[in-house]
Amino acid sequence: MPQAETTIRHLLPRRDFRRLLGTRLLSQFGDGVFQAALAGTVLFNPQRAADPVDIAAGFAILLLPYSLVGPFAGVWLDRWSRRQVLLRANVLRSGLVAVVAGLVLAGVGGTPFYAAGLLVFSVNRFVLAALSAGLPHTVDQPSLVSANALSTTSGAVATVVGGAVAIALLQVVASGDVGYAVLALSAALPYVAAAAVVSGFDRGHLGPDHPAGTPRMTVREVALGMVAGARHVAVRPPAAAALLAISLHRLCYGVLTLMTLLLYRNTFAGTGGFFPGGLVGLGEVVAAGAAGTLLAAAVTPWVVRRTGKRWWITVLLAGGGVSQFLLGAPFVPPTIVTAGFVLGFLGQAVKICVDTTLHETVEDDFRGRVFSVYDTLFNVTFVAALLVGAFALPESGLSHPMLAAVAVAYLLAATGYAHLTRRH
Repeated sequence: MPQAETTIRHLLPRRDFRRLLGTRLLSQFGDGVFQAALAGTVLFNPQRAADPVDIAAGFAILLLPYSLVGPFAGVWLDRWSRRQVLLRANVLRSGLVAVVAGLVLAGVGGTPFYAAGLLVFSVNRFVLAALSAGLPHTVDQPSLVSANALSTTSGAVATVVGGAVAIALLQVVASGDVGYAVLALSAALPYVAAAAVVSGFDRGHLGPDHPAGTPRMTVREVALGMVAGARHVAVRPPAAAALLAISLHRLCYGVLTLMTLLLYRNTFAGTGGFFPGGLVGLGEVVAAGAAGTLLAAAVTPWVVRRTGKRWWITVLLAGGGVSQFLLGAPFVPPTIVTAGFVLGFLGQAVKICVDTTLHETVEDDFRGRVFSVYDTLFNVTFVAALLVGAFALPESGLSHPMLAAVAVAYLLAATGYAHLTRRH
């Protein structure tokens, strides 16, 4: 832990790192507010209702088309000023969330509602990718593991804090369309603040160092850019194995996410006390996951320095399979919250290692395209898992066979990753 504190003291004096970190924290705080408003509108709004298939379909409508934006975003990030992308995207999002708030207030659902949400998520893809691609321009190479740990973890925690603030605000404005509209609109404030912070960078500070062509592209050029990014990864086994590990984790994570949503919406709905059901109880799981991400940020750099990323990812995936089954099987709120903590730790620790592997092995001029492949896999595997879970899980969310399948998948992921990285 003292070494983690030393590393943070080394990073924070860097003005450009602090500015990029501030942009991330404000941006992802806004994401937390907006996502809480969206989740509350769909799952816990007494004026609306949704079954497992509806929930999975909603995620698919939002995330699959959003994933198609990824290739364009990744290639553009190798051609455009990443500082300009962060500035303009945050300003644009502040306007789009106002549109979503108007639709919620008017009680509009279906295609218009999901289309507006999709636009916000699509712009968000540019923001997150630009933050990741620009990070190596603010730190030196030896600090990348710690910089990724601090940046991605604090960003994830900022998202959770934003969601918690939204839930607290909901107690004041009350549930229903009016309350959730207020929550959605309030996300505009941190987005505008993030744009103000990133404006302090010079236009070219975050790269790319050597823009890969003109900003205008055809669909064919984008496809070729994706292929180039995939080929760039394919000849770098550590990077390819890292993408496989995170993709298999996201498959498991998707099933567990839908299971948890159904448990708190249906099975735990009438539960009170310290571990309640409903949106507040779900917030406890999210908060526990945030605590896990914080611990992962503190522990992972220390462990990686002593054992390496390969050993750590293998242990995390194998341990995740066992822990999620043992903690999930009782299907009671206290163990589900604990499982959320473990899953938050596992997911963030793996992500830190994967992000760092890509930063270390991928050339800067390919970084945007490789991260677009990464983000597409990240979302498509999550949605695929949700769709499988929608038909395999009962409305109660109670399913020991699905928990066992998740455990086996994690163990297979650990075995596959260890095998692929054996020579490296």
